[in-house]
Amino acid sequence: MQADIVYDAGPTGCGELVMHLFLTMRRMEVGQMIEVVSYDIGARVDIPAWCTLRAQHLVETRDVEGTRHYFIRRTGAAL
Repeated sequence: MQADIVYDAGPTGCGELVMHLFLTMRRMEVGQMIEVVSYDIGARVDIPAWCTLRAQHLVETRDVEGTRHYFIRRTGAAL
């Protein structure tokens, strides 16, 4: 799966991670995909919940060597 943008959130948690994701996705075109890489265990709940609240499409999650990768496609819904 190929993302248009990769955001390595590292250990960044809840508020800061979601705010940066929001600001990044606002600059993206509808249909583009972002890959978010996170080491934060809370992101496992925060990112899917944010996608649901903002009507963005969480396409896939992958666990890779202790990190979780989230592939999110920007929908036409307002952020």
